[in-house]
Amino acid sequence: MAKWSESEALDWYKEQDWIVGCNYLPSNAINQLEMFQPETFDSEINKRELSWANNLGFNSVRVYLHDLLWNDPETFKDILDRFLNICDQNNIRPILVLFDDCHRPFPKLGTQPKPVTGVHNSGWKQSPGMAIVSEIHDNDSHPEIPRLKNFVQETLQYFSNDQRILLWDIYNEPGQFGIGDKSFALLKLVWEWALEVRPSQPLTACLDGSVGQEIIELNQKNSDVITFHTYEAEKLQETIDRLKNFNRPLICTEYMAREFGSTFEFSLPIFKKNNIGCFNWGLVAGKSQTHFGWSTILDLKKKKEEGDFLKEGDDIPEPEVWFHDILRADGSPYSSEEEIFIKEMTASKTLVWK
Repeated sequence: MAKWSESEALDWYKEQDWIVGCNYLPSNAINQLEMFQPETFDSEINKRELSWANNLGFNSVRVYLHDLLWNDPETFKDILDRFLNICDQNNIRPILVLFDDCHRPFPKLGTQPKPVTGVHNSGWKQSPGMAIVSEIHDNDSHPEIPRLKNFVQETLQYFSNDQRILLWDIYNEPGQFGIGDKSFALLKLVWEWALEVRPSQPLTACLDGSVGQEIIELNQKNSDVITFHTYEAEKLQETIDRLKNFNRPLICTEYMAREFGSTFEFSLPIFKKNNIGCFNWGLVAGKSQTHFGWSTILDLKKKKEEGDFLKEGDDIPEPEVWFHDILRADGSPYSSEEEIFIKEMTASKTLVWK
């Protein structure tokens, strides 16, 4: 099956309200595995925090799955179904992400690491991980390929007509964290698997944010809608102007880093004026500690050597200026003025088409 035509993609997009939301990880989870494993999946926290997203005027969240969750497909589908119901109760239709090349390369099921104090995303896990990605690059008969294919195709088939889902983001930032062109082999397979299923929802993988020209061109060739990541304010409008040439819907699936100037006050008016969907990183500051900046990752090795981990019951530290995230764990905003501005921008989600 082929990707959507330009007209099919644009017709789908014009049926949507302005798509506005956030990348969502509940505050009690350090990564995708802790979010969805049956031992740690917490319906009540998701209900509470997604109601806060709804209160901000968000109508979508971007959520990462993980291939290791497919070790028990029925449990995985059941928990994802429960999560989708919670989203639906809050008038939120999520983007679901299948694979990811960012952050820690060695994922494992079971108990996840505790946060390293004050470090941005200290426990986030790649999917399927650098080792498997690199090995598939060198071996097109790698024994993990059938498992990964089952994860992709059976997930897409099971939810292929589910109106609770906005779209599928099949691979986040392929080539990042030093993996480079080695991601191309798996990415190519994932596109083939996804297009064989051809769910009713659109398929995408980001252009800006991925690494390597061959990878970016493959994502552009196959994406129904064009997605991109921009954290630096000065690059936003020029990126939009360049990507508009593809004549497809544009959605920025990652933005908002206060120290780089891509604040809500700067970014949201630009997205809305240009009819572009947008997802800032983070909702509630929690175990992922993404309210700390990327630069804190450089301290990770030293902090681990010194055993600087949060303990159960410890308060999560708060930097003076937050990098990502909007709310504290009790629902209070990092900035009341910012919260008011977001609500003003999302009060109307009707886009004007010329």
